[in-house]
Amino acid sequence: MNWGFWLPLMVVMSSMIPGLLIFLLPEERAVTRTLLNLGGALLKLALIAVMLWGVYYDRGYETRITLLPGFDLVMHASALAMFFVVLSGLLWLLTTIYAIGYLEGGQNKSRFFGFFSICVSATTGIALAGNLFSFVVFYELLTLATYPLVVHRGTPESLKAGRVYLAYTLAGGAMLMLGVIWLHSLVGPFDFVEGGALAPYQAEHAQLLTVIFFLLIAGLGVKASLVPLHGWLPLAMVAPAPVSALLHAVAVVKAGAFGIVRVVYDVYGVRVVEVLGLDEILAGLAALTILYGSVLALHQDNLKRRLAYSTVSQVSYIVLGVAIAGPLATIGGIVHLVHQGLMKITLFFCAGNLGETIGVHRISAMNGVGRRMPLTMAAFTIAALAMIGIPPLAGFVSKWYLGVGALEVGENWVIAVLVASSLLNAAYFLPIINAAWFNPPDGPWPKDVRRGRLETMPTLLWPPVITACAVVLAGVLANMPFSPLDWVKLIANRLYLP
Repeated sequence: MNWGFWLPLMVVMSSMIPGLLIFLLPEERAVTRTLLNLGGALLKLALIAVMLWGVYYDRGYETRITLLPGFDLVMHASALAMFFVVLSGLLWLLTTIYAIGYLEGGQNKSRFFGFFSICVSATTGIALAGNLFSFVVFYELLTLATYPLVVHRGTPESLKAGRVYLAYTLAGGAMLMLGVIWLHSLVGPFDFVEGGALAPYQAEHAQLLTVIFFLLIAGLGVKASLVPLHGWLPLAMVAPAPVSALLHAVAVVKAGAFGIVRVVYDVYGVRVVEVLGLDEILAGLAALTILYGSVLALHQDNLKRRLAYSTVSQVSYIVLGVAIAGPLATIGGIVHLVHQGLMKITLFFCAGNLGETIGVHRISAMNGVGRRMPLTMAAFTIAALAMIGIPPLAGFVSKWYLGVGALEVGENWVIAVLVASSLLNAAYFLPIINAAWFNPPDGPWPKDVRRGRLETMPTLLWPPVITACAVVLAGVLANMPFSPLDWVKLIANRLYLP
């Protein structure tokens, strides 16, 4: 058996096949549905582990299927691809466990988990995509698979959010598709290439490549929530907490940010982007988004909406690191892909626990919640402090490399952006932490679902505790082998640095 060909395809299908089977299950087959969910997640992690080990030792894994002349569906396991694949696989398992508990007693669970699994398959396909055509295929599949999750509750508010989500993401997909087709007609078919594939065409087609670049970034910027393309994200917070976690930490916004990484490094190449003068524009847009998202987060009383605007800000750290393009800034931007995922999924898990267990959804009602739900709020506090950039947590590592990387290439203004952003992060997270731990409760909770000695059911409690521990370990053990930072250094040394 040619494992080099089959393994990337198997990683994608390990969640697609369970998802399709789950659609066929009646609602009462909860045990079978759980076995398919967890079995697919564990199988995916096993396949990822095999492929990760091989990639570390430079073994090639590529699935290539010719669909049309000049259009190959390619799934290729590079070091960069595996970084995103590992994040998706690990967080899918934890989010699945969380969702099983969160949706206990709910309706339409087979529909939910079916689309949930397809969503993860699409995300894995985006990570492994070996060319722009393959990326667009999985990118659009992700849009279609996440829409039913956003509107899962079927309320007028969720249906409105779903319509806005589709309007934004389908328009973004159309711009991305136009850019890909235009680029294909200009230079012909090509795969992602470390260092970029367009250098030979830069002198002759500079103006056209500039226009195409903005089309690609606009299409990707919708899912990455770059200002002013972010409007769908806060509205989508009406979705269940596992969906919010998936949108922010694993799938949609990460797909957009990862796509921008691919366009800058593997399509255009850093040097072409610099020669065309596109790096400064992209860095300015990222900086604007970082500050704008944080300012809007300050004014939100709904906890999930505050976290949503925080995501608008935090994801653009990735874009900023890519745009600066210095060696250390590259490391800081790419490692934030995982660090932000760990921090943000923890925060959304905790927000879901507060809502489902004691009926608290607003920051103004969070006085004293730390006394009722100490483990949940401990996990929230760790993730929030990491977002601010408190050492030695994961968020500090990202910001340190971004700051030092900016100084390395003479982009000193970035330091002001990072400092301002951290102060704003503190301004919208520290009052929550203070209210939760140091203020007395206002009175009885809107509801109080107790689970024996635990503050909430185990499937809701342990996922955020685990991810909070990962936030600590990703910072404290940043220089250990196979840490996120260590793997990004491998990516940088192999692919992007001179």
